[in-house]
Amino acid sequence: MKKLNKKQYSIWINSLGMLGLIFTLLFISSCNKDFPNTLRTEYPSDTTNIKEGKRKVLYLILDGVRGSAVSTLLPTNINLLARNSIYTFDGLTDYQLNTTNNATAWANMITGVNDVKHKVTSENFAGNDLINYPTLFSRLKASNTTYRTVSIASSAGFNVNLATDATEKQTLSTDLAVKDALIAELKTKDADLIVGQFHSAETEGTANGYEITNAAYVNAITTLDGYIGSILTELKARTNYNKENWLVVIASNKGGNIATVPGSSDLGVYGDASRNSFIIFYNPKFSSQPLARPDVNSFPYVGVGPRFVASTTANGIATLSNTSIGNFGSSTGGEFTFMFKIKNTASAANYYPVFLGKRSPFNSVSSTGWGFLFGGDDYQLDWGGSPRPGGGKVRDGLWHTIAFKVFNIGTTRYLALFTDGVKKTTNLDITSKNIDNNVGLRLGADIALNGNELTNIMIKDVALFNIAMSDADLISNMRKEMTTSNPFFSKLLGWWPGNETSGTTITDFSGKGNNFTATAGVTRSAFEDLSPNVSPLISTASYRVVINSVDIPTQIYQWMGIIPATNWNLDGRVWKLLYTDVRNN
Repeated sequence: MKKLNKKQYSIWINSLGMLGLIFTLLFISSCNKDFPNTLRTEYPSDTTNIKEGKRKVLYLILDGVRGSAVSTLLPTNINLLARNSIYTFDGLTDYQLNTTNNATAWANMITGVNDVKHKVTSENFAGNDLINYPTLFSRLKASNTTYRTVSIASSAGFNVNLATDATEKQTLSTDLAVKDALIAELKTKDADLIVGQFHSAETEGTANGYEITNAAYVNAITTLDGYIGSILTELKARTNYNKENWLVVIASNKGGNIATVPGSSDLGVYGDASRNSFIIFYNPKFSSQPLARPDVNSFPYVGVGPRFVASTTANGIATLSNTSIGNFGSSTGGEFTFMFKIKNTASAANYYPVFLGKRSPFNSVSSTGWGFLFGGDDYQLDWGGSPRPGGGKVRDGLWHTIAFKVFNIGTTRYLALFTDGVKKTTNLDITSKNIDNNVGLRLGADIALNGNELTNIMIKDVALFNIAMSDADLISNMRKEMTTSNPFFSKLLGWWPGNETSGTTITDFSGKGNNFTATAGVTRSAFEDLSPNVSPLISTASYRVVINSVDIPTQIYQWMGIIPATNWNLDGRVWKLLYTDVRNN
């Protein structure tokens, strides 16, 4: 063997070192393949170097499947898909005030606009404006004539009205037949968009109720979940599946009415079971992103209101000139409900100053009339001296809701008191009490005679109805901010929100014209408070923190690389999709 000189030996040694380094790097690289990168990467901005196949969409519509029912049942296949989905069980068909139906719900999720625009408001699609607000099928056809789109439905109305521009469509008599046709399509053909519409859960819900206590309804959902499993199995068995990139959308068109759930009325549209849907955007490369409705108690009660302060030298009050307002008559009189919101920020406990009522002298319990007064940190309602039920603690710096109703059962007249959605009394017999008078209803206490009578309160949303609401209706409504959409609005004798920022008038918004006139001592204070006792109006923005039906077409356009024109006037938004492993996409 030829002996290496010193220079050749040095080169040889360095070469071995370099080979070792390369071997080490290759070894580390090969090991890394067993430990996938789990760092989340946002789509669409961070997609450099992502390997993508041809983008396609499978869109399955399950009529009448409530999102909360799916959340409770957690069907096997839907639950598995959620692991690689952005999804919500608190989705919304829409957040309008109309009565929803299948046709309106379908139109929302196929056009990307709500019924104010597409004008599908009845099951027969009469008066629709699908010309100006075309469907997903029409938009894809106009964007690229080579797109092949398919609609397979179990409801004729869906295909006839919404799938006219689908390349192919089938209307079948059962959901089972729809499932089989979808599998046949996936097995043998090549579509860019496949839509499958199933109606069996809606049929069972309409017939026997949308409750999960309805075995037929639950069975329909479970069966549909099985269909989903079979369809996804066939999708992944496609010959070219690894060269394709499928967005799978599974969504209910709407929910269905169920028995009222306590507290649901405080949730706004979120409490409407008929609008409660579940929506899933699935791809095996997505990370799990659950979207839940916001906690209603996280919404602050925000506004401005009149402040009534009574010191030992001055006070502020507001009085009605119409002295008949707040007279409730005898057992032959009508029935009434009275409610208001109050915030007591007095620095010390108050002993017996009347702060709201209709009596003269105002602070005398021996006078004819009625009034609310403080007793320590609590309050009481004095009804002409007796009864005087207590309503509980209100001096804590929080907003509280207080209400009473006067009603008749036979020839007996009763009074009942409520605080923060809780009935505080039994029905109190006031048959013998007629405490009508000719003084005006008043807000705000007298000048304090001593340090025990100092008051510092805000009063808002005072409302008087000429109806005795049921206990359930009163409890439901008293916590809410009053609006013109209140179901008892037509029964108002007066409604004083107290939203004025200045001046001496507290306006009656019932339309009756009975305004309060305030003294100069009444000031206006802005507030933004969290309170468990008030259900503030839920803003439209809060309904957009979960996926809405109108978002689905917008998300599909984005997935397909189609940029919607401004004049499409879509109502939907695009959701950011998070990937689990961008290297293998």
